[in-house]
Amino acid sequence: MKLLSIAVLIKTPEGKGKLLTSKNELSSFGYFQRSTISEFMTFTSKILVERTATASRASVKEQENICHVYVRSDNLAGVVIADQEYPQRVAHTLINKILDEFQEKCPKSQWSSIKENEAPFPQLAEYLQKYQNPKEADAMTKIQSELDETKIILHNTIEAVLERGEKLDDLVEKSEGLSMQSKTFYKTAKKTNQCCTIL
Repeated sequence: MKLLSIAVLIKTPEGKGKLLTSKNELSSFGYFQRSTISEFMTFTSKILVERTATASRASVKEQENICHVYVRSDNLAGVVIADQEYPQRVAHTLINKILDEFQEKCPKSQWSSIKENEAPFPQLAEYLQKYQNPKEADAMTKIQSELDETKIILHNTIEAVLERGEKLDDLVEKSEGLSMQSKTFYKTAKKTNQCCTIL
C-alpha cells in the first residue's frame, strides 16, 4: 500500500482547479522521473476538481493508481492519490481531516489570494508520512485488520481439527458438555439438512 500525493485545491468561480498546497511521496520512482510525475499529479488533481460537482466525492482509477477527490460545498477540495490497495474509506477520511484542518489554519477569506501551491500548511507532510500505513493512522482500519486476522486464525483452527481425522459427529457423541437433548437436536438438524441438500 502506498500513498503518493495529498493536495488541497479550490474550485474557482470559473470552475477551474487552483492548487493551494500539495505534498508527494515519490521515493519509489527514479530521480529523473519525479518532477514529471509530480507535474502529472498536479495536472490530474486539477482536472478531477474541475470535473467533480460541488459537494460530492469521487474515486477515479488512473493507470495503477486511484485518485480520490472531494469538493466541499464551499469549493475547498482535497485530492489523495494512492495505489489500488489503499483503502478508499481511509483516503476519504484523510481528505476530510485535511480540509477541516486547512480551513482552521487558513480562513476562506485568504484562499483566492494564495499563489499557486504556496499555502502555508506544513502539516501536509506529516499526514503524508503518517497515513502511509493506514492501519496505524486510522483506528477503524486497524480494528478491521485485527478482526480479519482473528477470523483467519479461527478458520485455521477449525481446519486443523478436521484435518486430524476427527469428525464433528464423533466429537458431539463423546462430549460430556452436551445434554442428551442437545445431541438429539444436532442429529435431527443434520438429518434435516441432508434431506434439503438432496433436493
